[in-house]
Amino acid sequence: MREVKIIPCLDIKEGRVVKGVKFINLRDARDPAEAAEAYSREGADELVFLDIFATVENRKTRMEWVKKVRDVVTVPFAVGGGIGSIEDMKVLIDLGVDKVSINTAAVQNPELISKASKKFGKEKLVVAIDGRKNLPDSGLPRLEVVIKSGTESTGMDIVEWAKRVESLGAGEILLTSKDADGTKDGYDLEMTKAVAEAVSIPVIASGGAGKLEHLYQAVTTGKASAVLAASIFHFKEISIMEAKQYLKKKGIPIKF
Repeated sequence: MREVKIIPCLDIKEGRVVKGVKFINLRDARDPAEAAEAYSREGADELVFLDIFATVENRKTRMEWVKKVRDVVTVPFAVGGGIGSIEDMKVLIDLGVDKVSINTAAVQNPELISKASKKFGKEKLVVAIDGRKNLPDSGLPRLEVVIKSGTESTGMDIVEWAKRVESLGAGEILLTSKDADGTKDGYDLEMTKAVAEAVSIPVIASGGAGKLEHLYQAVTTGKASAVLAASIFHFKEISIMEAKQYLKKKGIPIKF
């Protein structure tokens, strides 16, 4: 097993880090630059910065917010939200962003994945997939891809989409369960495992971390290569070092 990464997530709205439940009821958490600096110092392996309303508001990523984080962060960081073209990606990479993350744009234009992978290298490209569970009689896939911050159904099966994303050249998948997001009830292990077992690229588990055991379950049962969390870190319920020490004691390879 490769070293498992611990990744705090900065969901940004109006220049502030926010956190909600199931993508709604957002509350203020902290300043993005202050958070990025603290998480870098505290041992985060990477950071993910998501401009969560960019696509919904039909606008590009706010570069001034990205710059504030870039100026203080000392670990690799990925930026997502409002990225819809190779040009958008180039601006971010030229700015010093380590990885770009696309979600809605990838679903709407899958060719963007292959173009970006060829131009920048797959190690620079994260495809974020948001998913939800449907009832058996819904006429929709049990594990379905949703887009536009979870507001729009696609009718696409999440495992089939993950396989396609990999074949098109994505370097990793950031998988978020809308149903589990912010609940602190644990990651959607069924969804995480289904995707992780279907692809060979790293899968980052996201949505639902509430206690240390959840991180362990995401890696062992869910087969995730990395665990992303927000609430537990932002509100200082668990520190990054606590998470690393816990996983190490459980036999999970961790970078210190």
